[in-house]
Amino acid sequence: MRLTTQPPNGRPVRKDEIELAERGVYIESWLPERRSRRRPLLFVHGELAGSWLWERWLGYFAARGWEGHALNLRNHFWSRTADPTSLGFASYVDDVVAAIERIGSGVVAIGHGMGGLLVLKAVERVPVAGVVLVAPELPSEVREPALPHELRDVPDVYGRAQIGWETLPEKLVRDHRDLSLADVLRIQHLLGQKPRESGRARREMMAGVSVDRRRLMEIPRLVIGAGLDLHVPEGDVERLADWLGAEYEPFGAHSHYGLVLGEASYLQVAESVRAFLEAHRL
Repeated sequence: MRLTTQPPNGRPVRKDEIELAERGVYIESWLPERRSRRRPLLFVHGELAGSWLWERWLGYFAARGWEGHALNLRNHFWSRTADPTSLGFASYVDDVVAAIERIGSGVVAIGHGMGGLLVLKAVERVPVAGVVLVAPELPSEVREPALPHELRDVPDVYGRAQIGWETLPEKLVRDHRDLSLADVLRIQHLLGQKPRESGRARREMMAGVSVDRRRLMEIPRLVIGAGLDLHVPEGDVERLADWLGAEYEPFGAHSHYGLVLGEASYLQVAESVRAFLEAHRL
């Protein structure tokens, strides 16, 4: 057990951790003071991120009775360092599958960006109770495959410059109007200054990852898009929701990262997810 914190609404939250030692994967857990019948939540980050991406959501849901577990994929944040060139999209899917198996099939899997596509692939192999996709990368069934020169332009290992975050913070604030300067500086810092993400995983995602949606048809599913998203356009996310037959919630004034960690923007999205969970008794 790590520590106990007191959120603004006065309900204590316990912090813990899970280590999948055989994989070198670390899971950050935020737990309500008392266990409830609510389904556990597994949060899966995207490129260059880690469990830090979900800090506001972890606190929000734990204070309301949900235990939340934020996965760190291999070679991300607190998980064990690994050679990025040895990792691919399938490596990350294996990490998500292992986390679901550790927490249990009653989990609700929540993914952001690449993490959303990882969740879709993991659910092909292991059952979950529900799925929430936040500005997810698209499977091949609803995306145009990248052109050969676009794939060649992705280095074997890349950093925040590849996703547009190696620039002046003031420009990022203008481009992501739901983020404060403090939000932007924090994201830049935690995305890291050194290239460390798997280019192979990104190329595989850009070329097209096919998803079998049959198991998803059996469970509640919510897809969330952002009108200011410079990574995954909101219209593309809506097409994915249609293809999945999922509930769809657009946030026109939100950006890709503002959906989950903007100090002034995350709460509206978290409350929408909470309403979805409660409506489906998850």
